[in-house]
Amino acid sequence: MYRFFEQLSSRLGAPSGPSRNSKVWACRCGQSLFFRNSQCLACSALLGYQPQQSRLSSLTPGPVVDTWWLDVDPGAGLFRRCANLDTAAACNWLLPADNGQTLCVACSLNRTIPDLSVAENPERWCKVEIAKRRLVAQLISLGLQVIPKSVDEEAGLAFDFVGIDLQGVAPTIGHANGLITLDIKEADDAHREKVRVQMREPYRTLLGHFRHEVGHYYWDRLIANSHWLEPFRQVFGDERDSYAEALDRHYRNGPCPDWQQTCVSAYATMHPWEDWAESWAHYLHMMDAVDTALGFGMSAREMDLDYQPFPLAVLYDPEHPGGAAFLAFVNAWIELAGMLNELSRSMGQPDFYPFVLPPAVIAKLHFIHLVIQHEGGMADQVLQTST
Repeated sequence: MYRFFEQLSSRLGAPSGPSRNSKVWACRCGQSLFFRNSQCLACSALLGYQPQQSRLSSLTPGPVVDTWWLDVDPGAGLFRRCANLDTAAACNWLLPADNGQTLCVACSLNRTIPDLSVAENPERWCKVEIAKRRLVAQLISLGLQVIPKSVDEEAGLAFDFVGIDLQGVAPTIGHANGLITLDIKEADDAHREKVRVQMREPYRTLLGHFRHEVGHYYWDRLIANSHWLEPFRQVFGDERDSYAEALDRHYRNGPCPDWQQTCVSAYATMHPWEDWAESWAHYLHMMDAVDTALGFGMSAREMDLDYQPFPLAVLYDPEHPGGAAFLAFVNAWIELAGMLNELSRSMGQPDFYPFVLPPAVIAKLHFIHLVIQHEGGMADQVLQTST
């Protein structure tokens, strides 16, 4: 029974102040450790991230060369550090010492890495892998299956990180049958900002891109040919409508004037598949940010922000026993986003979260939430939270 959201809900209902933090751990010396660390800055202990338990730990050498015990749980068995630790990817993840693999679950998803003979690409690849590891860690924590294509070609997931080809043609980015292709230039901040402006997007990041594209992958895995398909069509629309025609219409005419009443972004209006992927990405944004904020004791609960909380009636299923817990999460996010937007403005930066969530989008997010909870084994569990 997967318990991530249950734990998050209990923290939302707890008194204000720092709580169990899934983003900060402690070294054996007491120094705080963060998700990206591979070595303690205080005592120089080697570190490794164990994805199935969502924990970073200092390491003690095991009985065999290049094997390690977790200081936080020596009984968990022996681990190896990912072979990409000493590459430009700088991966700090662990894998069981006896599984015969050399790459962790996140790195095993790579089908193509960028040409590292190109001077800019090692740094770009590092940025891409940092974002991808955060994505994969979240997927695992939510109880979603992460299967490499190298294990299951038909149902698996893979990534191509590529640049222009020998004819000077840029790659076609996106998702197709479990393969997510990214132009490695997306890791260049100036290039990505240029594209963001050209595409009239309020927000464009590597992590956001991955969350969107993996939403398409999980639509294939969780919605297509499942009992969720007809409910999906009721909420998002009929995906059988021509995607090519929808794409042409969107870029020729733009979104309808009142799109903000029904969708989280202008791009989401293009086709039901894109509405799903955009909503999926925002669900992952919200879940990760609220989890992190709670761990650091950040909350706008005590402030009078005059935000009207959403009622149960806006949910996809207002009668679902976990509806109150989901609304507590959404309303906490609305408050947190308002606070973080003001912090960004105080630094002269764009809004942290430049989006509005109308009731129709809350229903879509709730639908996605129920799909993920079902996949993670918690669909029928009553989630309790105090208000």
